[in-house]
Amino acid sequence: MSTSRTPQSERTATMRLRLMEATVESLVELGWSGTSTTVVSRRAGVSRGAQLHHFPTKQDLVVGAVEHLTERRRDELTRAARDLPEHGRTKAVLDVLAAQFTSPVFFAALELWVAARTDAELHEAVAPLERRLGRETHAHAVQLLDVDETRGRNRALVQATLDLLRGLGLAASLSDDTARRASILDAWAHTLETELERGAIA
Repeated sequence: MSTSRTPQSERTATMRLRLMEATVESLVELGWSGTSTTVVSRRAGVSRGAQLHHFPTKQDLVVGAVEHLTERRRDELTRAARDLPEHGRTKAVLDVLAAQFTSPVFFAALELWVAARTDAELHEAVAPLERRLGRETHAHAVQLLDVDETRGRNRALVQATLDLLRGLGLAASLSDDTARRASILDAWAHTLETELERGAIA
């Protein structure tokens, strides 16, 4: 009787995903200083040798994890965008974007950004990733808000939106300010409805 076996490539992909998720969980719960390759491999249920084969250093592991899971969150955002309502769309867009800045992946990335401020080697690896993710998030916001950012103050307003959401996410990392955040987003949605120059992207 033959038994089916999982292909090696699939087993490897599954193992890498477990490592990615365990790394983000560790960064959120333990911070940069408390996260180690040993802690992550134990959480992921992966042998230390296998983990080191794919990610030789802690830096490789955490940068890879944040990048991988940020891409997954981007896919989730794309799916969420398909269900945005026509009525109250601006506020719905802000809610979708705000969820990105209060997610475990954002808090894990925050640990990485803070550590990179005083770690030159880590900064060298993190800075290009942060710039790329910033550009992608800005492009998503422009698309979701359905504006041409070359018109009027649209580009500045989109960037102000992302800066606001990032700040609210930072506040959420310290305490539960759900009610305050909702009130601020309501007010900002009204501002965008008033100030954005609407029109489909050419």
